[in-house]
Amino acid sequence: MAMSAAVPLCSALATTSRFTRTSILRTSTASTSRITALLPRSRILGTPIFVQRREVVSLLAGSAFTGAVGSQIQGNMAAAASADVSPVSEESHLEWSKKDKRRMLHVVYRVGDLDKTIKFYTECLGMKVLRKRDFPDEKYTNAFLGYGPEDTHFVVELTYNYGVFSYDIGTGFGHFGLAVEDVQKVVDLVKAKGGVVTREPGPVKGGSSVIAFVQDPDGYKFELIQRPPTPEPFCQVMLRVGDLDRAIAFYEKAFGMQLLRKRDNPEYKYTIAMVGYGPEDKNCVLELTYNYGVSEYTKGNAYAQIAIGTDDVYKTAEAVRHFGGKIGREPGPIPVINTKITAVFDPDGWKSVFVDNADFLQELE
Repeated sequence: MAMSAAVPLCSALATTSRFTRTSILRTSTASTSRITALLPRSRILGTPIFVQRREVVSLLAGSAFTGAVGSQIQGNMAAAASADVSPVSEESHLEWSKKDKRRMLHVVYRVGDLDKTIKFYTECLGMKVLRKRDFPDEKYTNAFLGYGPEDTHFVVELTYNYGVFSYDIGTGFGHFGLAVEDVQKVVDLVKAKGGVVTREPGPVKGGSSVIAFVQDPDGYKFELIQRPPTPEPFCQVMLRVGDLDRAIAFYEKAFGMQLLRKRDNPEYKYTIAMVGYGPEDKNCVLELTYNYGVSEYTKGNAYAQIAIGTDDVYKTAEAVRHFGGKIGREPGPIPVINTKITAVFDPDGWKSVFVDNADFLQELE
Protein backbone atom coordinates (compact mmCIF):
# COMPACT_ATOMS: atom_id res chain seq x y z
CA MET A 1 0.00 0.00 0.00
CA ALA A 2 1.58 3.27 -1.08
CA MET A 3 1.76 6.08 1.44
CA SER A 4 0.16 9.42 0.75
CA ALA A 5 3.11 11.61 -0.15
CA ALA A 6 3.99 14.77 1.73
CA VAL A 7 3.92 18.20 0.12
CA PRO A 8 5.31 21.58 1.18
CA LEU A 9 2.56 23.49 2.96
CA CYS A 10 4.30 26.71 1.98
CA SER A 11 3.83 25.89 -1.72
CA ALA A 12 0.09 25.57 -1.18
CA LEU A 13 -0.06 29.02 0.44
CA ALA A 14 2.56 30.79 -1.66
CA THR A 15 0.24 32.02 -4.39
CA THR A 16 -2.42 33.43 -2.08
CA SER A 17 -2.95 37.15 -2.03
CA ARG A 18 -1.72 39.45 0.72
CA PHE A 19 -5.30 39.76 1.93
CA THR A 20 -5.72 35.98 2.00
CA ARG A 21 -2.49 35.43 3.91
CA THR A 22 -3.55 38.06 6.42
CA SER A 23 -6.89 36.32 6.80
CA ILE A 24 -5.13 33.04 7.46
CA LEU A 25 -3.19 34.63 10.29
CA ARG A 26 -6.47 35.84 11.78
CA THR A 27 -8.15 32.43 11.78
CA SER A 28 -8.96 30.65 15.00
CA THR A 29 -6.23 29.54 17.37
CA ALA A 30 -7.72 26.04 17.29
CA SER A 31 -7.17 25.73 13.54
CA THR A 32 -3.61 27.00 13.60
CA SER A 33 -2.70 24.80 16.54
CA ARG A 34 -4.12 21.79 14.70
CA ILE A 35 -1.91 22.58 11.72
CA THR A 36 1.07 22.94 14.04
CA ALA A 37 0.29 19.49 15.46
CA LEU A 38 0.77 18.08 11.97
CA LEU A 39 4.30 19.51 11.79
CA PRO A 40 6.14 17.82 14.66
CA ARG A 41 9.44 17.22 12.92
CA SER A 42 9.64 20.30 10.71
CA ARG A 43 11.55 23.49 11.27
CA ILE A 44 9.06 26.29 10.82
CA LEU A 45 11.63 28.95 9.98
CA GLY A 46 13.92 28.73 6.98
CA THR A 47 12.78 25.40 5.50
CA PRO A 48 9.70 24.07 3.71
CA ILE A 49 7.07 22.55 5.98
CA PHE A 50 6.08 19.04 4.89
CA VAL A 51 2.79 17.46 5.90
CA GLN A 52 0.59 14.65 4.66
CA ARG A 53 -1.70 15.84 1.84
CA ARG A 54 -4.79 14.11 3.15
CA GLU A 55 -4.30 15.54 6.66
CA VAL A 56 -4.08 19.17 5.50
CA VAL A 57 -6.95 18.85 3.04
CA SER A 58 -9.09 17.25 5.74
CA LEU A 59 -8.07 19.92 8.21
CA LEU A 60 -8.91 22.75 5.84
CA ALA A 61 -12.30 21.24 5.09
CA GLY A 62 -13.32 21.42 8.73
CA SER A 63 -11.45 24.54 9.80
CA ALA A 64 -12.13 28.25 9.83
CA PHE A 65 -10.66 28.57 6.31
CA THR A 66 -14.00 29.01 4.56
CA GLY A 67 -15.34 30.90 1.60
CA ALA A 68 -12.92 32.38 -0.91
CA VAL A 69 -9.98 31.89 1.42
CA GLY A 70 -10.65 28.20 1.89
CA SER A 71 -11.35 27.65 -1.80
CA GLN A 72 -8.11 29.33 -2.84
CA ILE A 73 -6.02 27.38 -0.33
CA GLN A 74 -7.59 24.05 -1.28
CA GLY A 75 -7.04 24.85 -4.94
CA ASN A 76 -3.39 25.54 -4.28
CA MET A 77 -3.16 22.34 -2.23
CA ALA A 78 -4.52 20.34 -5.15
CA ALA A 79 -1.94 21.86 -7.46
CA ALA A 80 0.88 21.18 -5.01
CA ALA A 81 -0.32 17.61 -4.55
CA SER A 82 0.15 16.90 -8.24
CA ALA A 83 3.91 17.26 -7.89
CA ASP A 84 5.99 14.09 -8.04
CA VAL A 85 6.99 13.11 -4.51
CA SER A 86 8.56 9.74 -3.77
CA PRO A 87 6.67 7.71 -1.13
CA VAL A 88 8.48 6.21 1.82
CA SER A 89 9.77 2.78 0.80
CA GLU A 90 8.70 -0.46 2.44
CA GLU A 91 12.32 -1.06 3.42
CA SER A 92 12.36 2.23 5.31
CA HIS A 93 9.20 1.29 7.22
CA LEU A 94 10.65 -2.12 8.10
CA GLU A 95 13.91 -0.56 9.21
CA TRP A 96 12.08 1.91 11.45
CA SER A 97 9.91 -0.78 13.04
CA LYS A 98 13.01 -2.81 13.90
CA LYS A 99 15.27 -0.04 15.18
CA ASP A 100 12.64 1.89 17.15
CA LYS A 101 12.92 1.51 20.92
CA ARG A 102 9.66 -0.24 21.72
CA ARG A 103 8.35 -1.85 24.87
CA MET A 104 4.93 -3.05 25.94
CA LEU A 105 3.91 -0.57 28.65
CA HIS A 106 0.48 -1.51 29.96
CA VAL A 107 -2.89 -3.02 29.14
CA VAL A 108 -6.10 -1.04 29.54
CA TYR A 109 -9.49 -2.49 30.42
CA ARG A 110 -12.71 -1.46 32.14
CA VAL A 111 -14.03 -2.66 35.49
CA GLY A 112 -17.34 -2.18 37.29
CA ASP A 113 -16.04 -1.89 40.87
CA LEU A 114 -12.57 -0.39 41.08
CA ASP A 115 -12.05 -0.91 44.82
CA LYS A 116 -13.14 -4.54 44.65
CA THR A 117 -10.83 -5.23 41.71
CA ILE A 118 -7.88 -3.53 43.40
CA LYS A 119 -8.48 -5.63 46.51
CA PHE A 120 -8.45 -8.86 44.47
CA TYR A 121 -5.29 -7.93 42.54
CA THR A 122 -3.34 -6.88 45.62
CA GLU A 123 -4.48 -9.58 48.06
CA CYS A 124 -4.74 -12.56 45.68
CA LEU A 125 -2.36 -11.82 42.81
CA GLY A 126 0.30 -9.89 44.71
CA MET A 127 0.18 -6.68 42.67
CA LYS A 128 0.79 -3.20 44.06
CA VAL A 129 -1.09 0.02 43.39
CA LEU A 130 1.37 2.24 41.50
CA ARG A 131 -0.79 5.31 40.99
CA LYS A 132 -4.41 6.39 40.82
CA ARG A 133 -6.00 9.40 39.18
CA ASP A 134 -9.56 10.68 39.11
CA PHE A 135 -11.14 12.75 36.34
CA PRO A 136 -14.46 14.03 37.74
CA ASP A 137 -15.19 16.26 34.75
CA GLU A 138 -14.91 13.26 32.40
CA LYS A 139 -16.49 10.98 35.03
CA TYR A 140 -13.90 8.22 35.20
CA THR A 141 -11.04 6.99 37.40
CA ASN A 142 -7.83 5.18 36.44
CA ALA A 143 -5.70 2.93 38.63
CA PHE A 144 -2.33 1.45 37.64
CA LEU A 145 -1.22 -1.81 39.27
CA GLY A 146 1.68 -4.15 38.70
CA TYR A 147 4.77 -5.89 40.03
CA GLY A 148 7.21 -3.02 39.66
CA PRO A 149 7.68 0.58 38.45
CA GLU A 150 5.95 1.55 35.22
CA ASP A 151 9.19 2.64 33.57
CA THR A 152 10.53 -0.93 33.70
CA HIS A 153 7.49 -3.23 34.08
CA PHE A 154 4.34 -4.10 32.17
CA VAL A 155 1.33 -3.05 34.27
CA VAL A 156 -2.46 -2.92 34.15
CA GLU A 157 -4.48 0.26 33.79
CA LEU A 158 -7.95 -0.24 35.23
CA THR A 159 -10.65 2.19 34.11
CA TYR A 160 -13.80 2.81 36.11
CA ASN A 161 -16.49 4.88 34.38
CA TYR A 162 -18.87 6.51 36.83
CA GLY A 163 -22.11 4.58 37.13
CA VAL A 164 -21.14 1.68 34.84
CA PHE A 165 -21.03 -1.56 36.80
CA SER A 166 -20.67 -4.29 34.18
CA TYR A 167 -19.19 -4.87 30.73
CA ASP A 168 -19.26 -7.44 27.94
CA ILE A 169 -15.85 -9.11 27.61
CA GLY A 170 -16.76 -10.68 24.25
CA THR A 171 -15.39 -13.88 22.71
CA GLY A 172 -12.13 -12.52 21.28
CA PHE A 173 -10.27 -11.62 24.45
CA GLY A 174 -8.67 -14.66 26.07
CA HIS A 175 -6.74 -14.04 29.28
CA PHE A 176 -3.77 -12.46 31.00
CA GLY A 177 -0.79 -14.59 31.96
CA LEU A 178 1.05 -14.39 35.29
CA ALA A 179 4.28 -16.24 36.06
CA VAL A 180 4.26 -17.59 39.63
CA GLU A 181 6.63 -19.88 41.49
CA ASP A 182 3.87 -22.03 43.04
CA VAL A 183 0.56 -22.26 41.16
CA GLN A 184 -1.16 -24.32 43.87
CA LYS A 185 -0.29 -21.75 46.54
CA VAL A 186 -1.86 -18.90 44.55
CA VAL A 187 -4.95 -20.98 43.77
CA ASP A 188 -5.40 -21.76 47.46
CA LEU A 189 -5.11 -18.06 48.29
CA VAL A 190 -7.70 -17.13 45.66
CA LYS A 191 -10.10 -19.71 47.10
CA ALA A 192 -9.50 -18.46 50.64
CA LYS A 193 -10.36 -14.92 49.56
CA GLY A 194 -13.57 -16.05 47.89
CA GLY A 195 -12.25 -15.86 44.34
CA VAL A 196 -13.22 -18.06 41.40
CA VAL A 197 -10.96 -20.86 40.11
CA THR A 198 -12.00 -21.93 36.60
CA ARG A 199 -9.25 -24.54 36.10
CA GLU A 200 -7.46 -26.42 38.84
CA PRO A 201 -3.65 -26.72 38.68
CA GLY A 202 -2.33 -29.25 36.17
CA PRO A 203 -0.34 -29.66 32.95
CA VAL A 204 -1.31 -27.50 30.00
CA LYS A 205 -3.09 -29.25 27.12
CA GLY A 206 -0.48 -30.65 24.78
CA GLY A 207 2.42 -29.70 27.09
CA SER A 208 4.00 -30.17 30.50
CA SER A 209 3.88 -26.69 32.07
CA VAL A 210 1.78 -26.53 35.22
CA ILE A 211 -0.99 -23.95 34.92
CA ALA A 212 -4.29 -22.93 36.47
CA PHE A 213 -6.96 -20.34 35.66
CA VAL A 214 -8.59 -17.91 38.06
CA GLN A 215 -11.16 -15.20 37.41
CA ASP A 216 -11.29 -11.66 38.76
CA PRO A 217 -14.52 -9.94 39.96
CA ASP A 218 -15.29 -8.65 36.45
CA GLY A 219 -14.80 -12.01 34.73
CA TYR A 220 -11.32 -11.44 33.30
CA LYS A 221 -9.34 -14.68 33.36
CA PHE A 222 -5.76 -14.99 34.55
CA GLU A 223 -3.61 -17.95 33.57
CA LEU A 224 -1.19 -18.82 36.38
CA ILE A 225 1.98 -20.33 34.88
CA GLN A 226 4.47 -22.07 37.15
CA ARG A 227 7.94 -20.69 36.41
CA PRO A 228 11.17 -19.82 38.23
CA PRO A 229 11.48 -16.23 39.55
CA THR A 230 11.26 -13.67 36.73
CA PRO A 231 11.76 -9.90 36.49
CA GLU A 232 8.41 -9.64 34.67
CA PRO A 233 5.65 -11.70 36.36
CA PHE A 234 2.96 -10.20 34.10
CA CYS A 235 3.99 -12.27 31.10
CA GLN A 236 1.14 -12.63 28.58
CA VAL A 237 -1.90 -11.04 26.98
CA MET A 238 -3.85 -13.60 24.96
CA LEU A 239 -6.00 -12.47 22.03
CA ARG A 240 -7.83 -14.66 19.52
CA VAL A 241 -7.34 -14.01 15.80
CA GLY A 242 -9.03 -15.25 12.64
CA ASP A 243 -5.90 -15.65 10.50
CA LEU A 244 -2.75 -16.48 12.46
CA ASP A 245 -0.24 -16.11 9.62
CA ARG A 246 -1.69 -12.72 8.73
CA ALA A 247 -1.53 -11.60 12.36
CA ILE A 248 2.08 -12.77 12.78
CA ALA A 249 3.19 -10.96 9.62
CA PHE A 250 1.47 -7.76 10.73
CA TYR A 251 3.00 -7.71 14.22
CA GLU A 252 6.44 -8.50 12.83
CA LYS A 253 6.38 -5.82 10.13
CA ALA A 254 4.18 -3.04 11.52
CA PHE A 255 4.98 -3.45 15.23
CA GLY A 256 8.56 -4.69 14.90
CA MET A 257 7.88 -7.69 17.15
CA GLN A 258 9.65 -11.05 16.94
CA LEU A 259 7.98 -14.42 16.50
CA LEU A 260 9.23 -16.13 19.65
CA ARG A 261 7.56 -19.49 19.12
CA LYS A 262 4.63 -21.14 17.40
CA ARG A 263 2.89 -24.32 18.46
CA ASP A 264 0.14 -26.29 16.76
CA ASN A 265 -2.18 -28.52 18.78
CA PRO A 266 -4.21 -30.53 16.25
CA GLU A 267 -5.66 -32.74 18.98
CA TYR A 268 -7.35 -29.71 20.52
CA LYS A 269 -7.77 -27.86 17.21
CA TYR A 270 -5.88 -24.66 17.93
CA THR A 271 -2.54 -23.00 17.18
CA ILE A 272 -0.75 -20.36 19.23
CA ALA A 273 2.04 -17.91 18.41
CA MET A 274 4.01 -15.84 20.88
CA VAL A 275 5.19 -12.45 19.59
CA GLY A 276 6.97 -9.70 21.47
CA TYR A 277 10.02 -7.52 22.01
CA GLY A 278 12.14 -9.98 23.94
CA PRO A 279 12.30 -13.44 25.58
CA GLU A 280 9.16 -14.70 27.29
CA ASP A 281 10.90 -15.20 30.62
CA LYS A 282 11.85 -11.51 30.83
CA ASN A 283 9.09 -9.65 28.98
CA CYS A 284 5.35 -9.52 28.58
CA VAL A 285 4.38 -10.92 25.17
CA LEU A 286 1.29 -11.30 23.02
CA GLU A 287 -0.17 -14.79 22.74
CA LEU A 288 -2.11 -14.97 19.48
CA THR A 289 -4.52 -17.90 19.36
CA TYR A 290 -6.16 -19.38 16.27
CA ASN A 291 -9.00 -21.86 16.79
CA TYR A 292 -9.51 -24.10 13.77
CA GLY A 293 -12.31 -22.83 11.54
CA VAL A 294 -13.09 -19.69 13.55
CA SER A 295 -12.45 -16.46 11.64
CA GLU A 296 -14.40 -13.87 13.63
CA TYR A 297 -14.91 -12.97 17.28
CA THR A 298 -16.84 -10.36 19.22
CA LYS A 299 -14.85 -7.62 20.96
CA GLY A 300 -17.35 -6.57 23.61
CA ASN A 301 -16.75 -3.30 25.45
CA ALA A 302 -14.58 -4.37 28.40
CA TYR A 303 -11.06 -4.91 27.06
CA ALA A 304 -9.64 -1.72 25.53
CA GLN A 305 -6.03 -1.82 24.33
CA ILE A 306 -2.33 -2.36 24.86
CA ALA A 307 0.04 0.61 25.11
CA ILE A 308 3.48 0.39 23.50
CA GLY A 309 6.36 2.85 23.76
CA THR A 310 7.92 4.39 20.64
CA ASP A 311 10.47 7.09 19.90
CA ASP A 312 8.30 8.64 17.16
CA VAL A 313 4.51 8.22 17.00
CA TYR A 314 4.37 9.87 13.57
CA LYS A 315 6.76 7.47 11.83
CA THR A 316 5.18 4.54 13.66
CA ALA A 317 1.69 5.48 12.46
CA GLU A 318 2.99 5.72 8.89
CA ALA A 319 4.50 2.24 9.13
CA VAL A 320 1.35 0.72 10.62
CA ARG A 321 -0.76 2.25 7.87
CA HIS A 322 1.65 1.00 5.20
CA PHE A 323 1.41 -2.59 6.44
CA GLY A 324 -2.37 -2.69 6.45
CA GLY A 325 -3.27 -1.43 9.90
CA LYS A 326 -5.94 1.19 10.49
CA ILE A 327 -5.30 4.45 12.31
CA GLY A 328 -7.91 5.12 14.97
CA ARG A 329 -6.31 8.35 16.14
CA GLU A 330 -3.83 10.28 14.05
CA PRO A 331 -0.51 10.91 15.83
CA GLY A 332 -0.31 13.99 18.00
CA PRO A 333 -0.41 15.29 21.58
CA ILE A 334 -3.23 14.56 24.01
CA PRO A 335 -4.90 17.79 25.20
CA VAL A 336 -3.80 19.06 28.64
CA ILE A 337 -1.04 16.49 29.33
CA ASN A 338 0.54 16.87 25.83
CA THR A 339 1.72 13.24 25.67
CA LYS A 340 2.01 12.28 22.00
CA ILE A 341 0.16 9.11 21.00
CA THR A 342 -1.38 7.34 18.03
CA ALA A 343 -4.08 4.65 18.18
CA VAL A 344 -4.00 1.80 15.66
CA PHE A 345 -5.94 -1.37 14.85
CA ASP A 346 -4.56 -4.69 13.63
CA PRO A 347 -6.27 -6.75 10.87
CA ASP A 348 -8.49 -8.45 13.49
CA GLY A 349 -9.59 -5.14 14.99
CA TRP A 350 -7.46 -5.28 18.16
CA LYS A 351 -6.46 -1.82 19.31
CA SER A 352 -3.01 -0.68 20.40
CA VAL A 353 -1.84 2.79 21.40
CA PHE A 354 1.74 3.86 20.73
CA VAL A 355 3.02 6.38 23.28
CA ASP A 356 6.02 8.68 22.89
CA ASN A 357 8.77 7.30 25.14
CA ALA A 358 10.04 10.65 26.39
CA ASP A 359 6.53 11.96 27.05
CA PHE A 360 5.63 8.76 28.92
CA LEU A 361 8.59 9.07 31.27
CA GLN A 362 7.79 12.73 31.86
CA GLU A 363 4.21 11.78 32.70
CA LEU A 364 5.52 9.48 35.45
CA GLU A 365 7.54 12.23 37.14
